[in-house]
Amino acid sequence: MADNLPAATTVPATAAETSPDNPWPLQLLSQKLKAHIDRTPSAWVEGQVIELNRRGGSAFMTLRDVDAEISLPASIWSNVLDRQEVPLERGSRVVALLKAEFWLKTGRLNMSVKDIRPVGLGDLLARIERLRHALSMEGLFADSRKKRLPLLPHRIGLITGRDSDAKKDVLRNAALRWPAVEFEVREVAVQGNTAVSQIMGALRELDADPHVDVIVIARGGGALEDLLPFSNEELIRAVSNASTPVVSAIGHEADRPILDDVADLRASTPTDAAKRIVPDVTEELARVRQARDQLRRGVNRLVDRESDRLASLHSRPVLAAPEVMVSSRAEDVARLSSRSRAAISTAVLRGADQILHLRNQVRSLSPQQTLDRGYAVVQVAGADQEADALQEVVRHPAQAPEGSDLFVRVAGGSFSARSTGGHRITSS
Repeated sequence: MADNLPAATTVPATAAETSPDNPWPLQLLSQKLKAHIDRTPSAWVEGQVIELNRRGGSAFMTLRDVDAEISLPASIWSNVLDRQEVPLERGSRVVALLKAEFWLKTGRLNMSVKDIRPVGLGDLLARIERLRHALSMEGLFADSRKKRLPLLPHRIGLITGRDSDAKKDVLRNAALRWPAVEFEVREVAVQGNTAVSQIMGALRELDADPHVDVIVIARGGGALEDLLPFSNEELIRAVSNASTPVVSAIGHEADRPILDDVADLRASTPTDAAKRIVPDVTEELARVRQARDQLRRGVNRLVDRESDRLASLHSRPVLAAPEVMVSSRAEDVARLSSRSRAAISTAVLRGADQILHLRNQVRSLSPQQTLDRGYAVVQVAGADQEADALQEVVRHPAQAPEGSDLFVRVAGGSFSARSTGGHRITSS
């Protein structure tokens, strides 16, 4: 039953509070937009005039960004243009004071140029020098950040203009110096508002290629305005952050772009870059021949010196008759062998005599030797008459009373006996 609801009588205070049932009047939205835009401050911007049309007391122009494909239409009063000492033309580089304006009745947004000034060469140079000084204070140009170029790059990344003389110079001179060198070429715009973005894109692509050993950014000179992309801060920082060594080969000696300062190597021209990044095969072959000759002479000197030392050693008496040293040592060995043999024989004989003497001593102390002299060992026999039932040795007559069975051991064997009683022997 939404159609039967009463219409709202209170206008929402903010755009977020509007709804299909409680909208803003178009007039209110336009007024709020105009009030908001009127509060925005004016801003100085830099651009290039690509279109300029006068219509009575006013003129319409289109400004384009100097480094990107971005343009903006604007209006300007003729009296502002008439204040310029040099009339503005298409292609002029300017700085303009822009103020956004909103036309309430038509709902159009207009950029009004309140003031405009051409940018001269002096202004550009001063701006470049300020940027150069600021980047230098950051340390972007320090020698410690410079990367060493490889002695012999196998593949070179080349960023240059489309079918440009700089490209031909680098390729031709590098191939003349080292025919086996390889190139990875990226043709880009080297001037104009798209130059920075295209050069940075090619730089990122080549820097990410692991086969590229060094990157050359080449251009065959030009006017200061044409070289401005090579002083762009964004490009300079990209070159500083690249992991691959970068060579700047901008053929312009009078006004050096900032790229020359941040690059790992600055070449005065593309031809000079080709000469400095690859060695000359003729010179390298000459160096190889020179090194080979030096090595050959060094080896010959070493061989001659060692040959003289060998001849000197060979002329010594010990080497003139080396068998004398061997024969004298052989006599020493024979004499020492004889002495060793005699010493061993004497030790063996002496040891045999000691063994015989100890054997006789052991035999004289053995129980069998005592029995051999006529003595006997008498033991009281047990009831079972077994040897393992024998009692202790009889040392006193009392141990063998009359009728005791005895076991007698003599030198020739053993026999049994019976005691008839005994008497104690006393000494007188």
